[in-house]
Amino acid sequence: MNRRKIIALLGGAAAAWPLAARAQQPAMPVIGFLNSASPGPFVRLADAFRQGLREGGYVEGRNVTIEYRWADGQFARLPELATELVHRKVSLIVATGGTVSARAAKEATATIPILFIAGPNPIGDGLVTSINRPGGNATGVALYTSELLPKRLELLGELLPRAATIALLVNPSDAGHELETKVVEDAMHVTGQQMVLLRASAEGDFEPALVSAVRQRADALLVSANPFFTGQRAQLVALAARLAVPAGYPWREYADAGGLMSYGPSIAGAYHLIGRYAGRILNGERPADLSVQGPTKYELVINLKTAKALGLTVPPTLLARADEVIE
Repeated sequence: MNRRKIIALLGGAAAAWPLAARAQQPAMPVIGFLNSASPGPFVRLADAFRQGLREGGYVEGRNVTIEYRWADGQFARLPELATELVHRKVSLIVATGGTVSARAAKEATATIPILFIAGPNPIGDGLVTSINRPGGNATGVALYTSELLPKRLELLGELLPRAATIALLVNPSDAGHELETKVVEDAMHVTGQQMVLLRASAEGDFEPALVSAVRQRADALLVSANPFFTGQRAQLVALAARLAVPAGYPWREYADAGGLMSYGPSIAGAYHLIGRYAGRILNGERPADLSVQGPTKYELVINLKTAKALGLTVPPTLLARADEVIE
């Protein structure tokens, strides 16, 4: 064999080797990120998810791809968005923004792993069969928020001891609103307060609802832990400030945005946890073997600047119990 033929053969083999090596490399996994709200207000929470994912060895754009699907508060779009992710053949679906997202993902697939951040009853909601051994293709974090409404009512009572009428803002399109209403009604039977029920399921509902609360002489407002409300928290906080309505919120993100007071579990912590779970699933673990987690931290945050703007004096005993005071 002459020298020219040997060089040609070696050149052909050298060109083929990179192709063969690339063919043997596993495809980059794809995570489907499904959320019922809009991306803007969830930037910090999505960052917390990605941080948890990094701790499991996965960095977006380097060794994992994330396909985002946002419903922008239109819950009816969630089934279609979940189906899109299934057709995309994602490695797992992260269903965030409430139980409504988790249900849409669960109905779309019985085989692709699902990680959810949902309400307090994932068994009753049909997401898992057991907390410790979920048994199917889904697991995640169950946030116990409805049960905390009486505590938020109590905290408002400490701040406003003469408050006789409290407004409760719920989303009637959320299946959990009836439970939340009953929990607050039962708590008010004990305190002797009256409740004004406000309903909002679209952005244009907020101002009429809060104006109605003022007209009905509500002394304060409780806001449901609805994901749509969380996504619209800037508008809600601004309305409460403009109408001078003291309000208690479910997440610290409201207080960070200027809300008077919040009490509830760390929702950023929940996103971080499912990020870590996502890494474990990508590394071969099964959702069926990963227990559903509950809140690990509860936060009382008081915005002292907002309190002063409302002409309120926060009792020292309440300030002393706060995990954070925003000045």
